[in-house]
Amino acid sequence: MNSRTTGILWLIAILFTALWFGTLESRKLVKPDEGRYGEIPREMVATGDWLTPRLNGFKYFEKPPLQYWATAAGYKVFGEHQWTVRLWPALTGFLGILFTGFVAARLFGATAGWVAASVLGGSLLYVLLGHVAVLDMSLSVFLASAIFAFVLAQRDDASPQETRNWMWSAYALLALAVLTKGLIGMVLPAATLVAYTLWQRDWALWRRLHLVSGLAIFFAIATPWFVAVSLANPEFFNFFFIHEHFQRFLTKVHRRYAPMWFFVPVLAVGLAPWTLALFGGMWSAVKRNTALRFQPQRFLLVWIVVVFGFFSVSSSKLVPYILPLFPALAVLIGGWWLTAGQRTLQWHAAAWVLAGIAVVIAAPFMLVFGDEQMTIAMFDAWVPWMIAAGLSLVIGAGLTLWLLGYSKLDSRPNLPNSRLAAALALGIGGNLACQLGLLGMDGIAPATSAWHIAQKIKPELTPDMPFFTVGMYDQTLPFYLKRTLQMVEHTDELKYSIEWEPQKFMPTFAEFEAAWKSAPKAMALMPPDVHQRLHAQGLPMREIARDTRRVIVTKVPQP
Repeated sequence: MNSRTTGILWLIAILFTALWFGTLESRKLVKPDEGRYGEIPREMVATGDWLTPRLNGFKYFEKPPLQYWATAAGYKVFGEHQWTVRLWPALTGFLGILFTGFVAARLFGATAGWVAASVLGGSLLYVLLGHVAVLDMSLSVFLASAIFAFVLAQRDDASPQETRNWMWSAYALLALAVLTKGLIGMVLPAATLVAYTLWQRDWALWRRLHLVSGLAIFFAIATPWFVAVSLANPEFFNFFFIHEHFQRFLTKVHRRYAPMWFFVPVLAVGLAPWTLALFGGMWSAVKRNTALRFQPQRFLLVWIVVVFGFFSVSSSKLVPYILPLFPALAVLIGGWWLTAGQRTLQWHAAAWVLAGIAVVIAAPFMLVFGDEQMTIAMFDAWVPWMIAAGLSLVIGAGLTLWLLGYSKLDSRPNLPNSRLAAALALGIGGNLACQLGLLGMDGIAPATSAWHIAQKIKPELTPDMPFFTVGMYDQTLPFYLKRTLQMVEHTDELKYSIEWEPQKFMPTFAEFEAAWKSAPKAMALMPPDVHQRLHAQGLPMREIARDTRRVIVTKVPQP
């Protein structure tokens, strides 16, 4: 690449960075995940207890603490904002794009590195999960980065020192994955290593793993918290390792069962606008490079198959689970994109022009999803954003198609730059389309977030006022009120937590009524039907806020 091309690429990278981080504050937190992963770190900061995670004051052991710690550290430095709740997923996702580009560049050349970064930074599911507060992005980046570090360590031209350093990095990254979401951080990489060894008959690979020193690094990072939290909380071990791992995978206890083909459409939609390219990228990895001892493309292919297969056979399925395979797919697509047939790439781009048009046409029909809680007016506010998203995809894919017209196979010197420009156009178009769709989602925030109703009640809420949440629990409300709530009758996801600390829970409406009547002043959140019943019973209360899902009341002083 000449200096002018390099300068343009870095300008694009700077603009992409601004786009990636610039929208984090623009949406209200969405229940339940964003509220949960914003509130647990807030309680860590408020209580000073960074060992035992707590949600609404209850012990919460479903996940390890790394993201909680990172978010809590963000609160200490920047304050408690919507963007600091989302900062860790956004930061790890962004670093994941950079490392994906770096690995593709090492394997296939600098141009392929930029293409791979564009693929990952423009994929629908990756962009989405990089801008919402869930654990799946950081987990995926740590896992994929560990796999990449392993590939860099084992490549044929790696020196012994490089092999050792990259392997040590892989073990450290796996430890961070375990601290993010548990044993899955060990299971998937181990299964990939075994599967690749069996396929390639590369038994000598195991002698280059630096197992002793690597495992020492892994356990030094991963185990201290697990030991400390188990000593402080006897209930932790059985719940976390048995219930949250083996029962989650083998049974339907979490009620997340879906058929084995569930992740086929998830991958197809989630990789948009690169879906058609996945076939070329994966097929290019099947062919063995006889000049190499270690086959990096095949190893990445095995990783993709293992991740997809593992979660497909699991009894617990959620859309984000297969995100760890996306960076590896981006690397394979990055290498394939520069060698694929001209007609193939043009058909790929044309398909996404049509898909963008379909989004524009279909956007107004979102109104059919309106109901009593998410009203037609809310969806109506989302429609223009979805139309803009569809147009962004049309423009990005259309520009890609136009640029591919300059990429002639009989003119090899011009091939990389024109194809790189085409890939950048498609990636930016995909990223912008997803970001616009996300921004428009704030139109339904009154039904998915407690921000609006929290603003209405803050003038009347004092720190010493008991706050009851009766027959429901909104995950985002404690974050916006900066306080925990007294739960009544409804356990939400805190069933096991309540069993450990039952004294913090009111199991019956009768107990609530007695506490309400005895309190000098109080406030309560409840569904409309519960409010109607309690009002009919003559409970002294005054309505101060209402939306489509809930009513908030304050106590009326008795004469």
